[in-house]
Amino acid sequence: MRAKLVLASFLLLVALTTGSASAYFNATYLSTTVFLTNSTSAHVIEGVQLYVSNASIATYTQDRQAFNLSLDNWQKVIGGSPFLTQHILNPKSSISNFTFLPGPITPASDGGGYASLMMSYDANNVTSVISVAPRQFEYRINSSVFNYLHTASGESLFANARLTIEVPNGTKIVSIYPLPDFPAPNSNAQYSSSSFAWYSAEPLQNFNFEYIITQTPEQEVVQYFNNVYSQYGTLIYLLIIVAVVAIAAYLYFRVLR
Repeated sequence: MRAKLVLASFLLLVALTTGSASAYFNATYLSTTVFLTNSTSAHVIEGVQLYVSNASIATYTQDRQAFNLSLDNWQKVIGGSPFLTQHILNPKSSISNFTFLPGPITPASDGGGYASLMMSYDANNVTSVISVAPRQFEYRINSSVFNYLHTASGESLFANARLTIEVPNGTKIVSIYPLPDFPAPNSNAQYSSSSFAWYSAEPLQNFNFEYIITQTPEQEVVQYFNNVYSQYGTLIYLLIIVAVVAIAAYLYFRVLR
């Protein structure tokens, strides 16, 4: 009887230990896509592929349904992976319009599953810009915005990561370094694509990406008024309020007469 009790206790211990060991999350891949615009800001979408063990699927599903679970909470859930953070940001600026969406589980053959954790945000001052001709502006990516693997020789992509940069249609590429893994340049060493990608541990310490955007006359007018509004928006609102009050006062006293 005692032998059976000892054996039962041992089997229970093994079962508990095995169950604990099989419960885990593992961030396996990072994808960062940077959408450049005709301003110095950029829209960024990042996807983290997460492997969820069989014993952790229920926990993941429960956490996914907790809409108030913050990014910090998710970082703790998956063990503080460097994948689950913003990788495009300016140290002297901030991000805005941040959203975070953990996706559904896709079953794997071993009983676990895969899920995608998506981050979307706008990063400011990603590029610098100078005017090189009428309606022509040359942009350059600030390499300081990268927040990947910090090595002794400088910034580098993670081994399981991809960086993609999307430029507006009609953009003229001035220079790129290091050369993207995709696409390859044509016979004249020029690029006709609007999408450029770097893979797997690409060094970024001497990263250079310069391009020229030519504005149409309509875009120039819109940009001018946008600049005026951004600089004098508050003053414009005050002038409108003053004008409305003045007109209302004039009509009031005119009716009294």
